[in-house]
Amino acid sequence: MTESYATKITDMRHELRALNALVPEAAKGFGALSRGVKENGPLTVKEKEFVALGMSIILRCEPCINFHVEALMKAGATREELGDVLAMAIQMGGGPGLMYAGHALACWDELAAA
Repeated sequence: MTESYATKITDMRHELRALNALVPEAAKGFGALSRGVKENGPLTVKEKEFVALGMSIILRCEPCINFHVEALMKAGATREELGDVLAMAIQMGGGPGLMYAGHALACWDELAAA
């Protein structure tokens, strides 16, 4: 049986906590960068998360996809908006983009059903 997306997110958070404990200054710096990007500029957090999701799909980073799908849900994104961004990622990434867009949609559907 395939591991659930919710479990993958929880497991990744656990791994990141261990990494943050090992390299706390790097973790603080990355956190400050993330806050600085999300809290400033003309784009909304939701728009920025859509950009991050598209990049995650193209870069083929499943943990990033999972985290950004979760963040989009919290930011009030809709499944239809997600689909539009996934279509753009597919157009930019070709076949591999299509495969990872499938992961993003499956993650959304699982988390929405919970």
